[in-house]
Amino acid sequence: MPGLPMRIHTLVLLLACTASFAPAAPRLKLSTTTSTQAAGILDVLLPPFEKKCSCQVDVIAVGTGKALKLGESGDVDVVLVHARALEDRFVAAGFGINRRDVMYNDFVIIGPANDPAHISGAKTAVEAFKRIAAAQAPFISRGDESGTHEKEMELWREAGLNPQGRWYRSVGQGMGETIIMATEVRGYALTDRATYAAFKQGKTDLKILFQGEAQLFNPYSVIAVNPKKFPWVQFDLTMMFIDFITGPEGQRMIADYRIGNEPVFFVYGRK
Repeated sequence: MPGLPMRIHTLVLLLACTASFAPAAPRLKLSTTTSTQAAGILDVLLPPFEKKCSCQVDVIAVGTGKALKLGESGDVDVVLVHARALEDRFVAAGFGINRRDVMYNDFVIIGPANDPAHISGAKTAVEAFKRIAAAQAPFISRGDESGTHEKEMELWREAGLNPQGRWYRSVGQGMGETIIMATEVRGYALTDRATYAAFKQGKTDLKILFQGEAQLFNPYSVIAVNPKKFPWVQFDLTMMFIDFITGPEGQRMIADYRIGNEPVFFVYGRK
């Protein structure tokens, strides 16, 4: 640009460069339980949502307790979790709004095929836990305030037991790591069905030894972080996400999802 003063020349170049770049896509921060990531369902749900809404979803996969704590500090926009009592407290305290049911599966108790504690013959999950404790068979607990850990603690309480000793190991890890540790010590663990289905594809030879009880029902919910408490959250984008995963398109994707030809999540009103 001959003849232009240097400062004007620089300004023109800066304006030209700025004009050549599109605005950055909005980012949605999602905290969620490790099971949704480990099971691969987010890999199915998020790309079409991101394309549809021209956005990017940043996933923080931790235990449900930690996922809700991120919501309590306003560090995420939305949570996808599975511990109803913790969710109800989160909403009652004003941290979350617009809670909706998304999907469900169940918890199962896994262990070595030879089943040293003989839990496969138990009539209830509580009885299965009592048998594990009586046999002092290795049990690996997530110990991380996750939805799975909350369910495990509920079962121990109902069994009237406070598990401790060398046979009981609280590891403070995600579901996948817990399954691997249980495999290494030939022990038992409580797991959600979806993560187990993903890990039995070459990562564990542990078997489902107890399942099917109503108490092991495992529902997942999505909750928007309250914009009145945290004005900076992406509330409009959050509601688009909630509408997507609870609407016809998202629900169909969830219902159709398979791991090794096995359905691992179910939607309400559809088997």
